[in-house]
Amino acid sequence: KMPESNSAEGSDRSEEQVSGAKVIAQALKTQDVEYMFGVVGIPVTEIALAAQELGIKYIGMRNEQAACYAASAVGYLTGRPGVCLVVSGPGLIHALGGMANANMNCWPLIVIGGSSERNQEAMGAFQEFPQVEACRLYTKFSARPSTIELIPFIIEKAVRSSIYGRPGACYIDIPADFVTLQANVTSIKYKECCMPPPVSMAETSAVCAAASVLRDAKQPLLIIGKGAAYSHAEDSIRKLVEQCSLPFLPTPMGKGVVPDNHPNCVGAARSRALQSADVIVLFGARLNWILHFGLPPRYQADVKFIQIDICAEELGNNVRPSVILLGDIDAVSKQLLEQFDKTPWQCPPDSQWWKTLREKMKSNEAISKELASQKSLPMNYYTVFYHVQEQLPRDSFIVSEGANTMDIGRTMLQNCLPRHRLDAGSFGTMGVGLGFAIAAALVAKDRSPGQRVICVEGDSAFGFSGMEVETICRYNLPIILLVVNNNGIYQGFDADTWEKMLHFQEAATTVPPMCLLPNSHYEQVMTAFGGKGYFVRTPEELQHSLRQALQDTSKPCLLNIMIEPQSTRKAQDFHWLTRSNM
Repeated sequence: KMPESNSAEGSDRSEEQVSGAKVIAQALKTQDVEYMFGVVGIPVTEIALAAQELGIKYIGMRNEQAACYAASAVGYLTGRPGVCLVVSGPGLIHALGGMANANMNCWPLIVIGGSSERNQEAMGAFQEFPQVEACRLYTKFSARPSTIELIPFIIEKAVRSSIYGRPGACYIDIPADFVTLQANVTSIKYKECCMPPPVSMAETSAVCAAASVLRDAKQPLLIIGKGAAYSHAEDSIRKLVEQCSLPFLPTPMGKGVVPDNHPNCVGAARSRALQSADVIVLFGARLNWILHFGLPPRYQADVKFIQIDICAEELGNNVRPSVILLGDIDAVSKQLLEQFDKTPWQCPPDSQWWKTLREKMKSNEAISKELASQKSLPMNYYTVFYHVQEQLPRDSFIVSEGANTMDIGRTMLQNCLPRHRLDAGSFGTMGVGLGFAIAAALVAKDRSPGQRVICVEGDSAFGFSGMEVETICRYNLPIILLVVNNNGIYQGFDADTWEKMLHFQEAATTVPPMCLLPNSHYEQVMTAFGGKGYFVRTPEELQHSLRQALQDTSKPCLLNIMIEPQSTRKAQDFHWLTRSNM
């Protein structure tokens, strides 16, 4: 017979009630979720409060799209999904952009959306919308638990699905009545935290074939993608680069897997390297628009691709590879290293291939240096980035978006550490910058104290989520925002030209679609919320204000850097996108 005291305790426990909001929070905590971003309202406010009670960090954003970008960036930086919490209907719809971006970038993300009460479905309920169905287009997994008791099961499956295989977004729909509905504590069974993703390796015969193809190459090239960064393959890939004396080219978010200042980095000769290589090894990089689909004239017609990817469906997209290696990027890189440990091989450092690449790099670097040294005012992009790079701490996180701002910044701002560059990515999404910066600042604070976040924005890109400056100030995140301001999208006009255009005519029919208001004082947005703002027009002002911003870690800063409105990139051999006449 059970002792009376234990019996009474069991009886009390069986009568104890717990709300749906607390079940959701506990299930997330059990799955090692650390960060939640969102915009609260009916019916999800209680979920955010319950999460905070359990120690999950909740960051209230000003727009669901930015919240979703932040949550997805956490997934990329930590390997564990962040959560985006949104209200029903319009709140969820605002988050769809972030979900699509996460899926296209292959980043883990969980979106939890409140929805209409179940007993009001099809009646025209408040913000009623077919949310589960809508999210299936943007996610790997989209579901609604049918009972409170099933919430832990659905959350575990969503977290597991977001990180297993090719990472991506998952959606969980929570009816409004579930949030406050009570259930017996004893009826809730929390699922144990899902195991880390299993590590898969390529077939040994395929690894041998890849090593053989690489040995026969006269002009080999490695392309390091963000898949390599996500799989933490930096040590094995760097060893392969150095052991075999291989030139490498990072994709934008593959920067830092091997440091940009490494002597084998041929980023300054990107077009020449792509166009002339006879064997290319893709480390978690996709042959999409960023890499010109792997097709001529950007590549030789008979170039041999060795493709390494965790996703089988990606292998063979656009070009038939010579060898396919299906598996985790880090594990497969180690397999390749084993082959070259057994039978050493090196691309001769004094080969004609290396000479060609070094000559092109020297030529391109000289052009950039000449542009950077120009003394005329307003400044051009190259002058700005030259002075920023001079002061940039080596371990900085660099977040970047915009058109020329991002493209030129990618070539001039160096990353020396993996997973320290975040930009518009595979989906080319504008508006990601401030959400990404907020996520990077939170992760840096918890895991890499002292590392700075430098968010480099075009003035147009800044406008997508500029109100998140208030979020940055509210949480006092030590982010330095650089708004490279050319008064427009791609290009703008100076104030005098603007005044002449509008002198006798209506703005809506006169102002070119690319133009923004000249000399806008974006730095005042930062000062309005208590941060520090600088209006920058000269190299000396840029040097001084950036030095001050880097020294002052007590508050966020924004440098509004005025540049020549017609400033553009140096002439390109091949643009990423060439159809526009802009």
